[in-house]
Amino acid sequence: MPIESILRTIEKIIPRPLYRLFQPAYHFSMSFLAALYHRFPSKNIRVIGVTGTKGKSSTAEFMNALLETSGERTALLGTIRFKIGDESRRNLYKMTMPGRFFVQRFLHDAVAAGCTSAVVEMTSEGARQFRQRFIDMDALIFTNLSPEHIESHGSYEKYREAKLSIARMLARSPKPHRFMIANSDDKEGGAFLAVPGVEPLPYSLNDAGDLSIDDMGSTFVWKGNELRVHLPGKFNVYNALAAATCARAFGIKNEDIARGLGGIRTIPGRAEEVSIGAKQGFRIVVDYAHTVDSLKSIYAAYPGRKIGVIGNTGGGRDKWKRPVMAKTAEEACEHVILTNEDPYDEDPTAILHEMEAGMEKNTHEIILDRREAIRRAIVLALGADGGTHKGATIVITGKGTDPYIMGPRGTKQKWDDRKVAREELQRAFG
Repeated sequence: MPIESILRTIEKIIPRPLYRLFQPAYHFSMSFLAALYHRFPSKNIRVIGVTGTKGKSSTAEFMNALLETSGERTALLGTIRFKIGDESRRNLYKMTMPGRFFVQRFLHDAVAAGCTSAVVEMTSEGARQFRQRFIDMDALIFTNLSPEHIESHGSYEKYREAKLSIARMLARSPKPHRFMIANSDDKEGGAFLAVPGVEPLPYSLNDAGDLSIDDMGSTFVWKGNELRVHLPGKFNVYNALAAATCARAFGIKNEDIARGLGGIRTIPGRAEEVSIGAKQGFRIVVDYAHTVDSLKSIYAAYPGRKIGVIGNTGGGRDKWKRPVMAKTAEEACEHVILTNEDPYDEDPTAILHEMEAGMEKNTHEIILDRREAIRRAIVLALGADGGTHKGATIVITGKGTDPYIMGPRGTKQKWDDRKVAREELQRAFG
């Protein structure tokens, strides 16, 4: 039996009060044992961490592309996928950083596969359980910070502290050059740049000269080179600047940065368009947006009329967001469909009514079945019901590439917003 299976079995039989008492020491010990078991693999590979509330996955994908364009063999661990060299598989765990043994084994396998760099998304939840411990980082990218996981952490301040603990791990890394790449436009950027023992490398939207943004992407001048990003929204300009700043710190040439960014045409579940051809006549966009700021950003990326399909922000977490998210959707979209997402042990209908409480107009409807909600949005965009929404962009948010809808008592339904949207498009067009 693998050692992690043995440890999980032991964890289950420990009395819960005793487990909670010794939880910090337990998590720390597990992180050390995982690194020891896999012979501290991060010492033998460049590790670039990516943290923040929004934009981690896209920034990690940008960073991976820039490293590959410069000729490196890379590994990537994140919310969307696990990649080592030429092999990539979808992340089906519904967590960005799976267990400590998983992460250390991933780095071990990356070294064995000849990878020279690993890009690793790092979360506050992972930091609480010391999953970033005993990972010797060379750089950390900080994207931004906004309220998230408040029930889990207890307060915004504790959430912020969990993120900063990752930056302090970078400072303690034995690697000879340690870079802290942080968004100086974010209110928390200064705190990350001020962490002692690292070389601070700020980035800002002001770095993007002659910036032009539309719903097809952006162009701007950076360090004397014109860069083209084929993904919409100001948020993707920030993500590209973060990756470019980090790449430059490691000596990647400007022309490779331009080629790498220009070569990315889509990122799964991140402002990803679903289409079955020109006859469609309207857009469908699938995005992971699950915070108020990210929801505003994805709506702002697409001008014109919009139909929002928005879920319940997840059972048992960040309940304060529910009416705010619904109000945000209502303000940006001419029609909103509230639907099921990940209720866990909460009543999904009750959650949607909590969301509805934040809405003031009569421009929404509740359709609990997520497939039915997507189907209804397509009918509206086609104008098939004689309505006025024909040709609007359908924006489906909340799940992105999430592989399941999580229900009560650990039940889960296989899911993929992109697949369902494509199936319903094909059904609509025969």
